[in-house]
Amino acid sequence: MSKVSSHLSGAEFVPLNIAVLTVSDTRTEENDTSGKALVERLVESGHNLADKAIVIDDVYQLRAIMSKWIADNNIDAVISTGGTGFTARDNTPEAILPLFDKQVEGFGEVFRAISYDEIGTSTMQSRAFAGMANQTVIFCVPGSTNACKTAWDKAIKEQLDASHRPCNFVPHLGLAEKCNSRG
Repeated sequence: MSKVSSHLSGAEFVPLNIAVLTVSDTRTEENDTSGKALVERLVESGHNLADKAIVIDDVYQLRAIMSKWIADNNIDAVISTGGTGFTARDNTPEAILPLFDKQVEGFGEVFRAISYDEIGTSTMQSRAFAGMANQTVIFCVPGSTNACKTAWDKAIKEQLDASHRPCNFVPHLGLAEKCNSRG
């Protein structure tokens, strides 16, 4: 079933329903500064918080909650924070990549390019990535609060705004007219 409720003009902002997932073995609602930063930014931008959860870095628990949100026609986007590094407990790519219908290779490339100005060559240890599944766009970013702020402020925010030109992800969610980047 399509998420399209009406065919909206691509020129106007469309508030999306966005879920935030914190992947951590140690974070709680009290100390989840990364998840809180994402929630604050998406709400300030005019979007709706559809759901928020904290899950331990376990492949199957990650897949369970992400699969639930992908199947939910009321969730347009998911941003996950954490589990994208190289430690033995960083399993977000292994858990989430198999769920994608399409990968958005450019997101990881852009995130690392932007992050280079902030943290230098350490950015190559980020396995930030994004993809589409069931008309839901999913962004997976590192667990640091600064990385979340960078990802939202310099990459994700514009791509979740139907008024951003020449292109954004909102038409791929079935919520706006297709953009024309090669007019």
